[in-house]
Amino acid sequence: KYFKPEKHLPPGPRPWPIIGNLHQVGKNPHVSTALLAQEHGALISLRLGSQVLIVASSPEAAMGILKSQDRFLSSRFVPNAFHTYYLPYTLIWSQDCNENWRSLRTLCRAEMFSGKALESQSIVNIEEVIFTTMFNTLSNIFFGKDFLDLKDEHGSASGLKEKLFQTLVNGLAPNVSDFFPILQRLDLQGLRKENLKHIKDIFSSWEGIINERRLALATQKGECFLDRLIENGFSDDQINMLALELFTAGTDTTTSTIEWAMAELIKNKNVMFELQQELKHKINSSNIAESEISKLPYLNACIKETLRLHPPAPFLLPHRAIQTCEILNYTVPCGAQILVNIWAIGRDPKLWEDPLSFKPDRFLSSNLDFRGHDFEFIPFGAGRRMCPGLPSGITSVQSILASLILKFDWVLPNDLDPMKLDMNEKYGVTLQKEKPLQLIFERVI
Repeated sequence: KYFKPEKHLPPGPRPWPIIGNLHQVGKNPHVSTALLAQEHGALISLRLGSQVLIVASSPEAAMGILKSQDRFLSSRFVPNAFHTYYLPYTLIWSQDCNENWRSLRTLCRAEMFSGKALESQSIVNIEEVIFTTMFNTLSNIFFGKDFLDLKDEHGSASGLKEKLFQTLVNGLAPNVSDFFPILQRLDLQGLRKENLKHIKDIFSSWEGIINERRLALATQKGECFLDRLIENGFSDDQINMLALELFTAGTDTTTSTIEWAMAELIKNKNVMFELQQELKHKINSSNIAESEISKLPYLNACIKETLRLHPPAPFLLPHRAIQTCEILNYTVPCGAQILVNIWAIGRDPKLWEDPLSFKPDRFLSSNLDFRGHDFEFIPFGAGRRMCPGLPSGITSVQSILASLILKFDWVLPNDLDPMKLDMNEKYGVTLQKEKPLQLIFERVI
């Protein structure tokens, strides 16, 4: 009586009154929905409160969502905590692929993530904390300087990192306003209010830089991505939101990927040895240039295998149906939230031999790539909502990981057996290790 079956909805477990299937999602939804897919099929439907959720867990279902019906399913389901004054200026959470979204995305591809912009950046210094390394790499492209090395005038690294992290935590936290849209305006948990405060604090950290560049452009030629935005007439609100999204998306995902890669390499000594040999034989100096990355097939295979087993965003980002359509002969109703479980796809024994083992060799003899054409392997998504930062993110992971392995030898503390290394996951802003990886290193002579 509470939930009348809608015609041709994908199959799924029977929802309970009021709460729907919330009790079946749990703390690790990527795992629970993968198990439900084994029982009900590659495309399932759930109820989170009154919200319809469609989850795809196969390449065919993913292709239907991200390619075949991309036009109708490319809108974003925006968590209530992100519904602030700044929502119209967002790129990642833009609900529609409108003119503002197209102009921002086009400029990102043309300027910030171009090969020329990436090649001009300095070689990664591996002694820096990965987060600071990534943030400064992005800030050099965006602001033209190392942001986290600025004086207290613009805030401390630790405080800024915490605020960036907290905006995502609040936005992705279970929220009654997301499960029952009728309650959206009430902000019962206060997440929207708290998020807005964090966002304003973050914007104030680089407000002076934006003002400085606006004045400088009156007499100087533009140099950084910020200058291009100003020259193209973007407002401070647009610039602030783009910077916020680039820094949050570009730091956490890269840091998570590198940590998982290092953990797998420590656990799999034979793979670590193979990678060390490739780097020693093909890299002539202690600094790794971007032009040398293509000469390292085993490094790239290790990164692909890490992304297969440990995608930083196991569901990508949530989509929303703007029009009722069909996927695999099932109805996806207008307004439904849609997720693609790439974690489940990456561990499907029908697609991958020995799927739970870390075997980079599987990619050496394969043409599978992560650019959105092979739907059994889409860590960055596909279609018009595919991650625009793919070139920058992959280049950073390649350079940092190669430098860590080339310059240092790594062991676990207290002579811990690598086979006993805890590899449990923690679902959150990204798919992280439940216990942070701690290593002892020695510089390679």
